[in-house]
Amino acid sequence: MRLRVAGVIVLLYAQPVSRIVRLTLDDVIRDGDTVLLRLGESPSPIPEPVADLLEHIAHRDNMNTATNPASRWLFPGRRAGQPFRPDHLSALLNEIGIPAVAARGAAIRQQLLDMPAAVVADVLGYHHKTATRLRNETGGTWSRYAPGDHGRSPAGWTPRGTGDS
Repeated sequence: MRLRVAGVIVLLYAQPVSRIVRLTLDDVIRDGDTVLLRLGESPSPIPEPVADLLEHIAHRDNMNTATNPASRWLFPGRRAGQPFRPDHLSALLNEIGIPAVAARGAAIRQQLLDMPAAVVADVLGYHHKTATRLRNETGGTWSRYAPGDHGRSPAGWTPRGTGDS
């Protein structure tokens, strides 16, 4: 189950294995029927079939040893207080057919074709320059997207037709 959860996070959220092993129980947020995963500024929703996989949390490996009974890591390691080793998780993912590095690269590029780089960077926890560079390499078309709150007017600006003539 641990490999399924890690593989889904690589494939859907373009996360490196080194970041996946550092996720804690606090990064999985349950809000009613919705399950969110905190990867960047704002938590990302987890689609329903995948949210069921996160039941893995209740049955995590390496929890019944004397060194890990209260571990907060989503992927606890064998050593006390340490997460699962990223190199070992990457090798296990490769064994089941998920080449972690290639899959992550493909996933982030697909996200950048579907959404603006600024949004992808904020939601997935990437640096804005990295997301923009990858978008340019991918050929994304969101080059004129202005991030920010578009629901409010700039200071001192009034829409046409509302001022005195």
